[in-house]
Amino acid sequence: MNILVCITHVPDTTSRIAFTENNTKFDKNGVQFIIGPYDDYALARAVELKEANGGKVTVLNVGKAETEPTLRKALAIGADEAIRVNAFPSDSYFVAKQIADVAKQGEYDLILMGRESIDFNGGMVHGMVGELLGLPSFSPVMVLEVEGNSAKITREIEGGKEKLEVNLPFVAGCQEPIAEWKIPNMRGIMSARTKPLNVVEPTDNTKLTEIAQYELPAPKGAVKMIDADNVEELVNLLKNEAKVI
Repeated sequence: MNILVCITHVPDTTSRIAFTENNTKFDKNGVQFIIGPYDDYALARAVELKEANGGKVTVLNVGKAETEPTLRKALAIGADEAIRVNAFPSDSYFVAKQIADVAKQGEYDLILMGRESIDFNGGMVHGMVGELLGLPSFSPVMVLEVEGNSAKITREIEGGKEKLEVNLPFVAGCQEPIAEWKIPNMRGIMSARTKPLNVVEPTDNTKLTEIAQYELPAPKGAVKMIDADNVEELVNLLKNEAKVI
């Protein structure tokens, strides 16, 4: 089984976020970067499928050289080789196009990724990749079982869960509890140093969107205590100050 896992290089959720250049650039100073948490689930399931069925797991990231430690961590977790598309991932379509062009060269049985990245939370790339490749795409996938040339999946839908059976290949955006996160052991860390990490140039520079400006959430206001009998004041504050009704 030949599996491609697409991973993001994102700030740790505990990082303090700031912007520079009139709020048009993300300030990376002091920020710890990690594999996107949803991508971690996709990678863990891919490694489990490889261990159960044999085959190969390739991890792919669209990013500059600074993302290579993240790719090396993925190799330490159990991926066999890594590919880095040497470009900044500034647009969902651009990223999807690079993934699709790499996938066309690899004849992959499965293309897995997280349901969304935790920096932009777009949740669009898996659908775009499927469209560009002419493959079905599913998200968010919570259960993935492969049997021969088909797979049984369970995904979350409005108000419940949907169980499907689909032929390989396809694209899946993954989330918990598809697998348990894997932590690299010493053997994995040592072997990751010698596993291949190939750098390729982007196939084109087409971008459909541009970031105009970043904006931090408004700071939390002070708590206001309202007497339990004063419903009129509570409604007034919720409507005119909090603007939630």
